[in-house]
Parts: sequence; C-alpha cells; structure tokens
Amino acid sequence: MSSNVTAVSYGVKLSPPELEQLRSVLARSGAVLGAESRTGDDRYEVHSLDFSIDSGTTSDIAVLRKQVSAAGLPGLETAIVPDSLRSAPRKFLIMDVDSTLIQQEVIELLAAYAGKREEVTAVTEAAMRGELDFAQSLHARVAVLAGLPAAVVDSVRDEVKLTAGAAELVAAFQAAGHVVAVVSGGFNQILRPIAEGLGLHYWIANELEIVDGALTGKVLGAVIDRAAKEKYLREWAAAEGIPMEHTIAVGDGANDLDMLSAAGIGVAFNAKPAVRAAADAAVNLPYLDAVRHIAGV
Repeated sequence: MSSNVTAVSYGVKLSPPELEQLRSVLARSGAVLGAESRTGDDRYEVHSLDFSIDSGTTSDIAVLRKQVSAAGLPGLETAIVPDSLRSAPRKFLIMDVDSTLIQQEVIELLAAYAGKREEVTAVTEAAMRGELDFAQSLHARVAVLAGLPAAVVDSVRDEVKLTAGAAELVAAFQAAGHVVAVVSGGFNQILRPIAEGLGLHYWIANELEIVDGALTGKVLGAVIDRAAKEKYLREWAAAEGIPMEHTIAVGDGANDLDMLSAAGIGVAFNAKPAVRAAADAAVNLPYLDAVRHIAGV
C-alpha cells in the first residue's frame, strides 16, 4: 500500500542543484517521484514535488523528514506533508500570537512603560527556550506591571504590527472555507481587536486584571500555557468536526511544543532551536503566508 506525499520547499532563491539533491534524497528513500510545480514572487520561491511512499505511516514520513533535514541543503527548507492533509476539504489552522501572528512580544512592550523591558525580555527569552515554567514566568513578568495606568494597554495596542503575510495567510484559509484560530500566552486586551479585525473563528489569551483604572500586576483565571494551547486545538477542531490529521499549528516558542506535536503538521516559525528541532517543518522566512503553501491552500 502506498501513500501520496508532497515535499514543499521554500527559500529566498531555490537553486536547481539543491532541488536535484532533494530529489536524490527522496529517491534513495524509495520514494516514487511525480509531478513538480514552482511558484513564488519577489519575496520567496516555492517548489512542490509530489511523490509516493509505501504504507504512508507516520513513522515513514518522520523518517523522510529526518533524512531531508540531515541532508543539510543550504538555503532550502522542506516540509514533507501527507496529501491527506493538503487535499482535505476543511482544515484547521491554529497559531501562536506573539512573534508569530504579530511581530512583537506584548509583555515586553508593556514592561517598557514600567522601565523593566530588559529584565522582562530576558525572562521571556528563557521561557520561550523552555528553561522556565511558562505560567510561573508569566506571573513574574506581569507583576512588574502593577500600578501602571490602564491607558498603557491602548498605547501598546497601537505599537503592535502584524507579521508580514499574516493577513494574507488568514484571508487565504478563510476564502477556501477553512477554520483559523489563535491561542496566546499574551493578553486578551491586545488580541481582541486583532482577532476581530481578521475575523478569526476562535481566539483566546490571558486577561490582565485592571482595577480602578490601573493594572494590578495579575492575570485573571488559569494561564494559557503549553497544555492549554493543545487543549484548545483539540476542542476547537472537534467542535468544527475536523480531524486532527487535518490541522496545522504554527508557533515559535517552547510553550507551543504540545500544540505543534498534536497537530497534523506542526510548523516552527522563525523559532527557537529546540522548537525547530521538534517541529515537523520550519519556516525561517519573515513571511507567515509561506504556511499556506505547506498546507496546500
């Protein structure tokens, strides 16, 4: 029994020798190569190569991913994607927010108003590398915001910028009838207008506590951590009747690892080394819409 798979390669410039090396790696693994296509614009190029492999089990695809990664083709990132996902009639895309959907880390922008940006940035980076418990680190970082006027939230909201290609990615999925969600370790007060503006189907983040017009340095309720991100992926996909095999998760930090692992394909977006190593695919371009090519949208 064979399974159809696609190797999606993307980079600033894809050279013929690199693509030939990719074909060789796949052929040596027993893949039967098929149709190829190429697209792109002035930002990056995308090359898709269809092939088939015996049995098509997850372990077979995992082995192929390791072999392609081990080949070390410079300037060439390749996602190995089952055709069952790329051709699914309805897909579920879920993304992290800070440093994924948006360019910034919101907690760092808020901390700047308290004169604590460098201190908070150091803690954030350690948490994203997986060196600190996310919930504990979040409580510690939010604590430095105590006493700030609530108006700083509005100021920070104005500073936030979508990642290049983010709006295009969301629009492409929605136009094709797919579902788009985001789950964030950041804050609802910042995420709400972004989610509503993009017309996202589902979204959730932490809630900053505000009392008498000032931040208290606390968050309300349970923290959205790595376990919660996976939980919402599973709950929302089930609510939409979309099997996990047809889900795509995108993130950059250690708190995204459970979500990336649970999804049909997990994509590390300009991520920390440990996240890139664990994910099914990595996008190291500054353009979030590259994910649509991986998903076949």
